[in-house]
Amino acid sequence: MVVKQQDSHSKLCTEMIYRSVFNSHFKLLRNFLAYKYKCVDRAEDLAQNAFVILWENCGKIQPEQAKSFLFTTAIRLSLNMLKHDKVISNFALSAPILEAHGESPEFIMLENELRIAFEKAIHCLPDKQRTVFLMNRIENHSYTQIASLLDLSVKTVEKRMHNALVSLRKVIKNV
Repeated sequence: MVVKQQDSHSKLCTEMIYRSVFNSHFKLLRNFLAYKYKCVDRAEDLAQNAFVILWENCGKIQPEQAKSFLFTTAIRLSLNMLKHDKVISNFALSAPILEAHGESPEFIMLENELRIAFEKAIHCLPDKQRTVFLMNRIENHSYTQIASLLDLSVKTVEKRMHNALVSLRKVIKNV
C-alpha cells in the first residue's frame, strides 16, 4: 500500500500528468488572478510562477491536490508581490528628490567643473575682449549697442568678440 502512494505522488512529476494539470488549470488560474488584481501581465507571471513551484514540489503533491495548491500558491505569491510593491512605493516617497533637472551627480560635478573653467577663462581674457564678451553674452547687448557705449566702431567690437571666442574655445577644448 505504501508503494502505491509513492507511485501516485510521482505521477504528477510525469510530463503527461503535469501537462494535463497545466492545460486544465492555467487559464482558470490566470483569469482568476487577472480579475482579482486587474493586471493580465502580472496574472500571467504569477500563474506561471505558481506552476513552477508546483513542478518543484511535484513529488509531494498528488494530482488531485494540484488545483488547490496552485491557487493557494498564486495568492501567496500575489500577496508577496503587493507587499514588495508597497515597499518600493514607500522607498520612492522617502527617497531624496533629485534636483529639478534630475541630472546624475556625475553630470552635476562635470557641469560645475566646466563652469569654473569657463569663468577662469573669461577672467584670463584681456580687459577689452572680456568687456565686449560680457556685454554681448551676459548683458545681451548687440554689437551696435556695445560700439556706441564704448565709443568704438562695430568692426572693432566684432574683432574683439571674435578673439574672445577663439581664446575661450581653446581653453574649453582642453577641459
